[in-house]
Amino acid sequence: METLTHSLAGIGPFFTYLVIGLALIAVFKMIYSAITPYDEWGLVKESQNQAAAIGIGGALVGFTLALAAAASNSVSVTDYLLWAAVALLAQLLAFTAVRFVVLPGLVEKIEQNNVAAAIVLAAINISVGLLNAACMSY
Repeated sequence: METLTHSLAGIGPFFTYLVIGLALIAVFKMIYSAITPYDEWGLVKESQNQAAAIGIGGALVGFTLALAAAASNSVSVTDYLLWAAVALLAQLLAFTAVRFVVLPGLVEKIEQNNVAAAIVLAAINISVGLLNAACMSY
């Protein structure tokens, strides 16, 4: 019984970080959707636009990878929130770079359901998330 009690001693912090993480993912989705000039969820729900689904999916995975690293490496909830903000900023910068440098015309391509453009966007978002996560392992 003592082993079980000892093992579950971290259940409070686990739920704290989990709930904060889920809230941060929702906040990221809202901010990311606000900076994109197209409505991903509308395109996915109403038009079954695969490109929009791939794009937002890659952004969510990329952000969550970095968020997971922030959770596992942070020393406090404040530290976690600070590094989550860094992860969010990195993902927003990744979208901006793809939109204006890597794939000019990205907005139109996503709206036209150009899956190839969406795959590049998702791959860059996931790559930035992985790199961001690795850099957080201080």
